[in-house]
Amino acid sequence: MGRRRKGREVALQFLYQLDLHGEADPEPHAEEFWSRHPVDPETRAFADALVRGTKHSEAKVDALLTQYAEHWDLDRMAAVDRNVLRLAVYELLFRPDVPTKVAINEAIEIAKKFGTQESSRFINGLLDRISRELRPAS
Repeated sequence: MGRRRKGREVALQFLYQLDLHGEADPEPHAEEFWSRHPVDPETRAFADALVRGTKHSEAKVDALLTQYAEHWDLDRMAAVDRNVLRLAVYELLFRPDVPTKVAINEAIEIAKKFGTQESSRFINGLLDRISRELRPAS
């Protein structure tokens, strides 16, 4: 597994933990989280940037998810799906270094690993709609 995939997976785990505890700021929990999920420094730096960026942009990302996820409230989504989507939408909106296809494909693969059988289809459909409107050229 590549460093970026591993970084995304660990970022998802951290986002999931923060989400379940209703925490907005990862900083007070970082030391404990990283002690339980040791990774190499490059992977940690990438994952940490994803977590911080996703949490910083969460209100805007959640507003977009609410807008595009017809008939789905964020709080009704499975926590894993919600956080995979948050991470992927953050990458689509704020990480121009990540190609659209990569952001979507990584989210789908991570959803297959951590989510339910239906997660990858749900996430693929929603990210496809969002990316076509918000990032059509990449």
